[in-house]
Amino acid sequence: MCGIVGIVSQEPVNQMIYDALLLLQHRGQDAAGIATNFNDTFSMYKANGLVRDVFRTRNMRSLLGNSGIGHVRYPTAGSAASEEEAQPFYVNAPFGITLAHNGNLTNWEQLKIEMFHKDRRHINTDSDSEVLLNVLAHEIQEATTGYSLDTDALFRAVAMLHKRVRGAYAAVAQIAGYGLLAFRDPFGIRPLCLGFSETAKGIEYMLASESVALEGLGFRFLRDVKPGEAIFIDLDGKLYNQQCAENPSLNPCAFEFVYLARPDSIIDGASVYATRLKMGEYLAEKIKREISKGDIDVVMPIPDSSRPAAIQLALKLDVEYREGFIKNRYIGRTFLMPGQAIRRKSVRQKLNAIAAEFKGKSVLLVDDSIVRGTTSQEIVQMAREAGAKRVIFASAAPPVRYPNVYGIDMPTRNELIAYGRNDEEVCREMTADALVYQDLDALKKSITDVNPLLRSFEASCFDGNYITGDISRDYLDRVESARNNAEPVNEETVRTQLNLGFAHAD
Repeated sequence: MCGIVGIVSQEPVNQMIYDALLLLQHRGQDAAGIATNFNDTFSMYKANGLVRDVFRTRNMRSLLGNSGIGHVRYPTAGSAASEEEAQPFYVNAPFGITLAHNGNLTNWEQLKIEMFHKDRRHINTDSDSEVLLNVLAHEIQEATTGYSLDTDALFRAVAMLHKRVRGAYAAVAQIAGYGLLAFRDPFGIRPLCLGFSETAKGIEYMLASESVALEGLGFRFLRDVKPGEAIFIDLDGKLYNQQCAENPSLNPCAFEFVYLARPDSIIDGASVYATRLKMGEYLAEKIKREISKGDIDVVMPIPDSSRPAAIQLALKLDVEYREGFIKNRYIGRTFLMPGQAIRRKSVRQKLNAIAAEFKGKSVLLVDDSIVRGTTSQEIVQMAREAGAKRVIFASAAPPVRYPNVYGIDMPTRNELIAYGRNDEEVCREMTADALVYQDLDALKKSITDVNPLLRSFEASCFDGNYITGDISRDYLDRVESARNNAEPVNEETVRTQLNLGFAHAD
């Protein structure tokens, strides 16, 4: 999971890209980077850390140019500690290209071998994004005749990339002397949207992972980039687009709506906030069937992303809604922290219970999802310590039983609390008195109700159906083996991550 942005403007873009990355900070807190283009020369700065900590005035002054791309990273492949894998990436031939990528390639290891033995390109890191950049560079070189690049050749190159690359990818790339290229995988798994701004000097364009970044910079949302589509904006601000995939289909990641995206974003025509309200409605219907109304005194959200669902759920159940937990906004998302020990410790730093709201009550706690269960276990215990006589837990998402291989960091099956367990066993593991999960059909309907044109979703973490068709048990075993053999997290790294601090806008 990462956030990307690309801008072609009539004025310097360094500050605009910085501001856009702040609005996308929730998509990745591990590293940040910006690359700009001025007089056919790239300027780039990237490092580990939050956007506000990575960039200083001297860095911003060096990022010259009226076009550029930016990236915030949460790693799903490669080493989390390596600044070498911060994005954007750069390759000098052909023409000079920088690229930023959101998603995860499922065949990047095979492509890396092909790049070396067949395409004669060296990949210097274990990042699938560097592989994607080199595939793009190779295909542009193959599609180009002579010494100049035209849009037809560029779109042919993207078409060939789609045939070679598997997995999820939304990408923005700069080509020195030509302009900004953006493309999305043929399944439309990861989001990418296009906006514009009319100025006295002409039209400016912006691409970003979420619409909230467009709106925050004063750009008007134009549309989402279609699955398999490529968009090219030249340095004069002229936009070209073409469908480059043979059989594209839109299958947005359902987990974007559950948890990843900001509620004020619109993804593939569906308001994230509205879908979360619908999740609350459908969850209320299931709770009515399974739990007596008299067994619930109060409904409480686990802040913040579950709040819309909890509000609507309480309304439908006609049960009092209360804020029982106060969130420390200077602690990062526990789901995004590497290692169970770090997540468990950070829950107590992140949330504090208001004892008066719990004492002597039967409490229905609502969370957006239950992934590893570490946070949920701690929260149930906190509710009991605050005086709750009964703790019922509800998830606005179905059980997460399978790893995600398309850009979300939950690759190990044994880390998932619902893997190999039924709902009753998960409930006992969490030490809750009752547990209610959203049904998968209800989750999908929550999104379809908001945008009826969305009919298919990437929901592999819930149903084990990997839409790209190339994921086998052997593949998952290899991913898990590589993860389990990774170096342990350093104690000082743990302390640093717990004390980093950022105000998450979700």
